[in-house]
Amino acid sequence: MTTVLVTGGAGFIGSNFVHYLIDRHPDYDVVVLDALTYAGCIDNLPKEMREIDNPRMRFWYGDVVNADLVIALVSEADYVVHFAAETHVTRSIFDNRLFFQTDVIGTQTVSNAVLKSRGRVKRFIHISSSEVYGTAETAVMDENHPLNPMSPYASAKCGADRLVYSYRATYGLPAVIVRPFNNYGPRQHLEKVVPRFITSMLLNEKLTVHGGGAAARDFVYVDDTCRAIDAIMHADSAQVDGEVFNVGSGQDRSVLSIAQDVVRAFESDESMIENTDERPGQVLRHTSDFSKITRVLGWEPQVPWEEGLQRTIEWFKGDRSWWEAQLWMRHIPIITASGRKEFH
Repeated sequence: MTTVLVTGGAGFIGSNFVHYLIDRHPDYDVVVLDALTYAGCIDNLPKEMREIDNPRMRFWYGDVVNADLVIALVSEADYVVHFAAETHVTRSIFDNRLFFQTDVIGTQTVSNAVLKSRGRVKRFIHISSSEVYGTAETAVMDENHPLNPMSPYASAKCGADRLVYSYRATYGLPAVIVRPFNNYGPRQHLEKVVPRFITSMLLNEKLTVHGGGAAARDFVYVDDTCRAIDAIMHADSAQVDGEVFNVGSGQDRSVLSIAQDVVRAFESDESMIENTDERPGQVLRHTSDFSKITRVLGWEPQVPWEEGLQRTIEWFKGDRSWWEAQLWMRHIPIITASGRKEFH
């Protein structure tokens, strides 16, 4: 029986990947480790995983920095997919210590556990982030783009990314680094731009856009990211071990254009959009070059932006009780470089 350990599996991308695994690989055992911090929710997981006597789908409540627990779970796994991380730029400005503890020390803990069980673990997939690149220096960003993180979150992810690389270089771990660009879709926390805009429309509130809304990102639907991870997980070792892969759409969208698209999808007008101050640590533009994963594994994004946005809107319309519990966390207090306190 194949066993997959998913750290951070109750978070946004992690939980979507768990649903994907169970749907596409019903013969696999799936084990989730999650500390259920503010962004992780047990309700994100399939109902079967919440059954105590289900041996094929197990949930462990615990911290990824708990070495004894991580070693025990990794020792039973054929594949380790490491999502566990704090992931929000603005929140990292508010409380950056937790980001380095979870993202860097947590990744060290998982890497050490894989090292102890490398005779068992076939592949260790570390989910990094396109934020490690910083603002694009070229029209599109491939895996060799310089790493210039612009926020504490991005710096923590960059540290974890390079830590995994060093374990591959030093110990020969069967590690692969995945750098997804901005994901969106069901179960995403309201602090992120797409669900924040959607829920603002559902609440008949203004959509707040930082600065002029010119900051642009490459958005990829979460199901496409799950397919990419699945392809990497099952690829031949010679194709992927020690490699870094971008996962994106190859198209960038400004924050303002996203707000406009959401407003149009609700058949409203741009009077619903208002501007606020620019966010510290803002990256001006991110656009992926995902040609490497296409060349090596044949992966390409399949869900167009318009379709993915509509799917996401329908999910948030249909599960109001899920997101209403998060409303109090939509705005985060930060201290700007000038010393002023603002809510973003």
